[in-house]
Amino acid sequence: MAKDIGIDLGTANVLIYVAGKGIVLNEPSVVAIDTKTGKVLAVGEEAYKMVGRTPSNIRAIRPLRDGVISDFDITEEMLTYFINKLNVKGFMSRPKIMICAPTNVTEIERNAITQAAEKAGGGTVYLEEEPKVAAVGAGMDIFQPRGNMVIDMGGGTSDIAVLSLGDVVSSKSIRVAGDKMNSEIVAFIKQHHGLQIGEHTAEKIKIEIGTARPSEDNVKEMEVRGRDTVSGMPRAVTITSNEIAEAIQDTIQLIIDGAKEVLEVTPPELASDIVDRGVMLTGGGALLADIDQVIADALSLPVIISENPLDNVAKGAGILLEHYNKDGKPKAKAEKSK
Repeated sequence: MAKDIGIDLGTANVLIYVAGKGIVLNEPSVVAIDTKTGKVLAVGEEAYKMVGRTPSNIRAIRPLRDGVISDFDITEEMLTYFINKLNVKGFMSRPKIMICAPTNVTEIERNAITQAAEKAGGGTVYLEEEPKVAAVGAGMDIFQPRGNMVIDMGGGTSDIAVLSLGDVVSSKSIRVAGDKMNSEIVAFIKQHHGLQIGEHTAEKIKIEIGTARPSEDNVKEMEVRGRDTVSGMPRAVTITSNEIAEAIQDTIQLIIDGAKEVLEVTPPELASDIVDRGVMLTGGGALLADIDQVIADALSLPVIISENPLDNVAKGAGILLEHYNKDGKPKAKAEKSK
């Protein structure tokens, strides 16, 4: 018997939830290919280690950009590899798959995601909106007639939504999130220190000393190595957490502005529920130091970080699939399986 699976097809990572087992896979959304032969050399963790470190004939590709598929064939290869690795297909049957997409995804993009999942070995493929799935995974009961607000900050997109009675009431998806913060860190260090660093290093800086707001007392420092932009020689500099707060402030402001826009069009009854219940933060961006305080101050609302923000979307997809199975019919639109 094939096991149902929930997939968080993220710009930075792919997470897969298998019914009855929980999250069984969490790997970077990267595929390494040989440009001469077109052959896939590595997928996931192995391919991620190659980013920025490959000879000219090997390319490490991220097949998803800003939360949507930018390279269909490579996405299909990646999904097929991960699903085969799990060994969830039954002898005669194919697993039901719930896959998540940003709220503003186009019909063409929806079809591309669905086809990739079907070709990778899925039976019926359901597509759900990411903030709805993240809210379920974070433990919110979105099926009651009351307002729930979630801000899901991923790698490529930040999805903001108010939910009630199991559906999205108002939402916004903005294509700035963790990856944008990384590129802002790269640009800041180049501009202020004359040092060129790579994507890996920027991600490491964000995780180790990244913060959403500067501090006078708790300033962290980190030595960063890269290439001098003038001499071209390797060099090291010391940077502080306050510099990182300055580097990423524009992205954080865009996310706050998006949340304000969603709240402005939310019905008053649901808005009053959010004042009581607060805003749930999920996704990798929720792990950034002080991000909850900065958003809470800007919105004048309580902000809660979910228990396992990185796992919420994949876990929520699995929970929703089980919910649909119990009801006998999906509340979400099932995409036709071929």
